[in-house]
Amino acid sequence: MDLNQRFWEIDVLRGLAIVMMVTYHFLFDISFFGVYPLNVSTGILWWLARLTAFVFLFLVGVSLVLSHSRAELKGQNLEGRGFFFKYLKRGVKIFLLGILISMVTWIFIPQEFIVFGVLHFIGIAIILEYPFLNKKYLNLALGIFFIILGLILAQFTVNYPWLLWLGMKPVEFVTVDYFPLLPWLGVVSLGLFAGQTLYQGYKRKFHLPDCSKNPFILSFSFLGRHSLLIYLLHQPLIIIILYLLGALDLGNLFYFLN
Repeated sequence: MDLNQRFWEIDVLRGLAIVMMVTYHFLFDISFFGVYPLNVSTGILWWLARLTAFVFLFLVGVSLVLSHSRAELKGQNLEGRGFFFKYLKRGVKIFLLGILISMVTWIFIPQEFIVFGVLHFIGIAIILEYPFLNKKYLNLALGIFFIILGLILAQFTVNYPWLLWLGMKPVEFVTVDYFPLLPWLGVVSLGLFAGQTLYQGYKRKFHLPDCSKNPFILSFSFLGRHSLLIYLLHQPLIIIILYLLGALDLGNLFYFLN
């Protein structure tokens, strides 16, 4: 067994989600910056955003299982502090990147800046899910419970912002990116269940032909392996491309943002 192998189908799915994300954000920016009116709050674009998020966060759960299984097979001390701090360090790193995104959006779009976006969520989720990495059916139950509870909480608003991270939004709360723990932690939990079911012991438990050398597959795998970097860079690049295409005027853009 090669413990350094990557499961190409995971990278491909993540790469597909990257393409979906960039496509949605390109259309979102066209609407947000007034280039062309599009309704991104309902209909097919709304579903595209949710499906993209579901795939990404589901794969976070699957990847956590793969990482845990690989460490176990390599003989690492899974009960010791060292392994927990590995996940803690990874979660804090991603959460701090989320804070950086919050600061940038607060400067440029203070009226809709990101408070608890996808990177904030992933960072916290990695830490919170650590105790459940080996809990197969418990993750299935928790996943369903968290999603249902989150959908219920989304129907209510409150007069304070302190529980934004959980899923309780204050009145008139507006942001361009919002991923509270509920219901999205449920999606990661379902990913943990799927990882335990489909890749237990760092082995693929289902038959899949080896398409890893296919050029099409390699392209999506490359995107999937560099998903975080692409996430951090794609929005500035979209704005630059729109400017070069003549769709945006920088003077009007900065006036619009502020």
